[in-house]
Amino acid sequence: MANVINVIHPYKYNGTWVFDDERLGLFQEPFVSGADDVIEKMVAEINNAEKGFTLLFSSTPFPGHQIEFQRRREESDGNWYYSKLLDMEGWLCPALLKFFDMAPNYIYAQFKEKT
Repeated sequence: MANVINVIHPYKYNGTWVFDDERLGLFQEPFVSGADDVIEKMVAEINNAEKGFTLLFSSTPFPGHQIEFQRRREESDGNWYYSKLLDMEGWLCPALLKFFDMAPNYIYAQFKEKT
């Protein structure tokens, strides 16, 4: 199975973490219900993260990933994911299915400064 790494560039808009992905028709797609709190923790050391940072994510581990999220349950057409590292969970909305055919059991991620 090929390792597909997705890349988005979240930023803060009106106090909410959002991202755009023109090729998928997503504009100011918000992170809510705990996913925003996870982002706050993960970008705490990134300069000017609110103006945009790079988020790489995949359903399989990749070199440089910093964190693993395990799928816990489905709710409101989205899915809850838990990070043991942070002892936090966050809800990912149905836009997740624009990146994956089905909600993956694990998501591996890297949060880094946008260059």
